[in-house]
Amino acid sequence: MSQEEKTFDQSLQELEAIVETLEQGDVPLEEALEQFQQGIQLSQRLKTQLNDAEKFLKKIVDADGQEVPLELE
Repeated sequence: MSQEEKTFDQSLQELEAIVETLEQGDVPLEEALEQFQQGIQLSQRLKTQLNDAEKFLKKIVDADGQEVPLELE
């Protein structure tokens, strides 16, 4: 499964596993750098997904089927 096909939850679990491994501190330097880089990429993808979801949730559809911003008071 490619990174693009993973669900949000799968990517988050992968990021959490990377963080846990790096926190243990018993990983060779090259592997730690590789995992760190992978973690950064996962973090960026997760942030994008959250931002997209937030934008989606801030919109509603009016009676004419047009999307309009949701105004919260």
